Amino acid sequence: MKHATRIVLLLVTGVTIAVAAQESKSKPPAAADWAALAKLPDLTGVWEAPTVGRGGRGPAAGPPPVPQLTAAYAAKKRELDARNLDDTEAANCLPTGMPAIMGHPYPYELLLTPGKVTIVSEAYMQVRHIYTDGRPLPADPDPTFNGTSIGRWDRDTLVVETIAFSPLTTIARNTPHSDRMRIVERFRLTGPDTMSIETTVIDPEALTTPWTTTRTLARHREWTIREYICEENNRNFLDAQGKAGVKLTPPAKKE
Repeated sequence: MKHATRIVLLLVTGVTIAVAAQESKSKPPAAADWAALAKLPDLTGVWEAPTVGRGGRGPAAGPPPVPQLTAAYAAKKRELDARNLDDTEAANCLPTGMPAIMGHPYPYELLLTPGKVTIVSEAYMQVRHIYTDGRPLPADPDPTFNGTSIGRWDRDTLVVETIAFSPLTTIARNTPHSDRMRIVERFRLTGPDTMSIETTVIDPEALTTPWTTTRTLARHREWTIREYICEENNRNFLDAQGKAGVKLTPPAKKE
């Protein structure tokens, strides 16, 4: 039996290595790849909404447009609106996912390397990988909170298409999505240290029309991303209008 078990383990290990080898097709970047990268718009650095700030929220920039829902999904939203806010995913330390993760009042760090743009969000310490090496969107990706993202450069604009989202993510607060949701983002510098991100959510089952929002971020070249551990001191909540707040009463100590 031990001999047979060893053979099975070797076979499984061999298959695993073969699959990993098939999935890893990217080559180490060459000097020409880094030279080509240097010619692209410089999106690197730590970015934050200019109306926010490390000391607290600044003045509001005005309410964003509201997604127009189909009748079926409007009914689902009403059901979610009626539940206790403390039962939301964010209140239980689950990441908000796309597109909400890109609308947080916390900073983001963008890293550009040949074939990939990496976005590190301070909120929930989430990381997004946007592949710009020419690969297509996968035919059967696993659903994740942030989805699978493929990017391309359209002159001075990084265009990103993202698909395959976890059922726990939402289009907007208490607004569920279907498995057909697709998100297109357009990142573009509007100044030496300002960037515009136009986000369009497309979901034929949930939305009557694509929902587009635009956000402006400011670069802080001297900043670094801080550690954010939600489970360590989860004191955030949303009020009845959907605005973020903080519970000032310290959490009870565990016995």
